[in-house]
Amino acid sequence: MKQPASVASLEALGRVQLSENFFMRDFLFSEIAAMHGLSNAPEEPDVAIAAGKMLCETLLEPLQETFGRIAIRSSYRSPTVNKFGNENNLNCARNEANYAHHIWDKRDAQGRLGATACIVVPWFAKRYHDGADWRALAWYIHDHMPYHTQYFFPKRAALNLNWREQPEGRIDSYISPKGCLTKPGMDNHSGDHGDWYPDFPTFRG
Repeated sequence: MKQPASVASLEALGRVQLSENFFMRDFLFSEIAAMHGLSNAPEEPDVAIAAGKMLCETLLEPLQETFGRIAIRSSYRSPTVNKFGNENNLNCARNEANYAHHIWDKRDAQGRLGATACIVVPWFAKRYHDGADWRALAWYIHDHMPYHTQYFFPKRAALNLNWREQPEGRIDSYISPKGCLTKPGMDNHSGDHGDWYPDFPTFRG
């Protein structure tokens, strides 16, 4: 598939079904693009589709099956949109750092495919609002899913959830306690963390 250059071709891309419940169109909206009149269409749609399918099938579908509807806060960014966001201090990392993350259609420096979605889990967001610790959801995902990275944010415990080939399993957060919760080599990386989430639903992935 070529980079969309018309409304019809962008509509065709948006109709691509990535998994049972998710379509490409779910991931293409960008406030940056909408506000500044930029295109958020992938330069290499086939690569973006391949990465998006893995993100949806291995992470988002199991989460939605377990917790109910998952809200997509933001996700795919074209290199043009991401570069603009980085240069204008709009919370976008430089393009090279976002390859195989928000920029789905570019592999990372090691040639690995990847994709990120910033999501909110409404089931957990209410509990977080009532005082639940963000680490409960982080450890639940860590124990049940082949994610690459998780990065948590204070508003509604939204998180950047990244699938990537050769996943590492690293968790970071802007919520207190801030910083790295776990990464390969840390003592807490392996083992069961079920004490953090005793009232969570049974994983249905």
